[in-house]
Amino acid sequence: MTAPTATTARDLMNPGVECVQDTDSVADAARRMRALDVGCMPVAGPDGGLTGIITDRDIVVQCVAEGKDIATVTAGELAGGQPYHVDVNASKEEVLSVMGEHQVRRLPVVENGQLVGMISECDLVRGLGRDDVAAFCNAVYGV
Repeated sequence: MTAPTATTARDLMNPGVECVQDTDSVADAARRMRALDVGCMPVAGPDGGLTGIITDRDIVVQCVAEGKDIATVTAGELAGGQPYHVDVNASKEEVLSVMGEHQVRRLPVVENGQLVGMISECDLVRGLGRDDVAAFCNAVYGV
């Protein structure tokens, strides 16, 4: 097994990320998440820019558990707020800092204002050394 060599967000990210539109229903977003076998999806606005992230937990806790109609609530309504993100050339230290400071487990990666990838906890484990992963876990989970 070789030692991890990731030094930038580009090295760490999964480049195959897809978005849902902010006008898509939560039901449509959930179907796309199931089809792609992912737990979250970035939400894009009319200009294609990143406007939020929707997670499977958001759908359950903020829609289903509250009795909202997932066919009429939009991904944009559920996602809300500008998500944290990093530039594709951000250092691994910056990635870890943003994820730790804001206690996020998934981080969009942008290049020239456009979404090009996503970094998840699994990506950190694959691309970073033990000490970096331990620091991330301590910052996000307090362990």
